[in-house]
Amino acid sequence: MSDVVLFELVTATNGKQIGVATLNSEKSLNALSHEMVNLLYPQLLAWQGDENVAAVFLQGSGDKAFCAGGDIVYLYNNLPANNGDKAPQIEQFFTDEYQLDHLIHTFGKPFVVWGNGIVMGGGLGLMAGASHRVVTENTRIAMPEISIGLYPDVGGSYFLNQMPNNCGLFLGLTGASINGSDTKYLNLADHFITHQRKQEILDAIVEINWGDTQVLNQQKLTEVLNNFDSECASTAPLSNVQQHSDLIAETTKANNLNDIVADIKGFEIEDKWFNRAQKSLTHGSAISAHLAYRQLNEGKNLSLAECFKMELGISTKCGEFGEFKEGVRALLIEKDNKPAWKYAGVADVDATLIDWFFESPWSDDEHPLAALGE
Repeated sequence: MSDVVLFELVTATNGKQIGVATLNSEKSLNALSHEMVNLLYPQLLAWQGDENVAAVFLQGSGDKAFCAGGDIVYLYNNLPANNGDKAPQIEQFFTDEYQLDHLIHTFGKPFVVWGNGIVMGGGLGLMAGASHRVVTENTRIAMPEISIGLYPDVGGSYFLNQMPNNCGLFLGLTGASINGSDTKYLNLADHFITHQRKQEILDAIVEINWGDTQVLNQQKLTEVLNNFDSECASTAPLSNVQQHSDLIAETTKANNLNDIVADIKGFEIEDKWFNRAQKSLTHGSAISAHLAYRQLNEGKNLSLAECFKMELGISTKCGEFGEFKEGVRALLIEKDNKPAWKYAGVADVDATLIDWFFESPWSDDEHPLAALGE
């Protein structure tokens, strides 16, 4: 068995070192397993504390995916047999995952994520907080949790709220797929560089005259990546989201979820990208739609750490409630694509149930992520 994460220290020309981490599960499209999380977190902490390590570069093995999401099959296999029972393995997985995501968001050194290929769910959680997020002509990003009875977690309460024109809400409700140009428009990426130039990027990073001042190191790396970005800009795809920004704003302008869902689903247009988003919303979980809508409203006034704490409570409750289990069964286990959702539509969902999802199982002092601070 090979290691699921590969770690390497590359020595720069001036003697500093670059920590390179590679998600090494190409067959699963580098799905983020608990083992990966438990390997990445201590190594990143060590690199952050090592004065000889100037920067970190995180990538996925192969050319198809950076990370296609969390290891949903692992989570399914650890869900309780009976709805309502506690799900300790689920709680631990999400605790460790969010702790890792928060570390990347707050990392004290330049942190590059090479977001080539598929980047979904948990993969976006790894990418969103990096200081230098690179996307390519192959990048395909989505938060498709509405299709499995979950919700856009891994910090989505925070980064979806940073997007313009209600685009975060639209993506959370529809799980719509976005490309590399979309990610730059949505503040999810910093640089567009073609995938074939990755080795050139690594070579250029080695040549940087790294110092001990983090602000200057960040600037030096930005300049290098900006130069490549400028050279590749003409090959970037058109942004679907930017092209549809007025339509997204129009269909999400209502001040309640029922009307927003009705407006998105009911808008008549012959457009492949928008129609696909409508279909995902139509066939998705009504509970998931409520969770996404509520989390973004709650997250507007929360810090990054508070968002992760809120999400851990919701995710733990999702492990106890049967909607998530049913969604994974239908999509990934039995693959009949016929989930038996608890509610037929968003108007049918019991409001007290959504309140329950947002009631934290812990006091502030006992919260598993209490150490994240505020």
